[in-house]
Amino acid sequence: MHTIEFSLRNEYVELCNLLKLVGLADSGGRGKTMVAEGLVKVDGEVDLRKTAKIRAGQIVECEGTTITVLPASLHSEDGI
Repeated sequence: MHTIEFSLRNEYVELCNLLKLVGLADSGGRGKTMVAEGLVKVDGEVDLRKTAKIRAGQIVECEGTTITVLPASLHSEDGI
């Protein structure tokens, strides 16, 4: 199983957008389809909420990849 660490830029990221940002979906629309098809687990449970707010500390699993969501950096390059 492949693992990706994703650092938030804000308080949360929507589930369908997270899949796009880490490269598991080629678009937000494809991310929504993957969620709707039941291919995505959040903290070990299938989550069908396309725009679920994913926050630091949560684990997302999809297609053999585990995404660990990390808090936003206090020293981000763009100041957000």
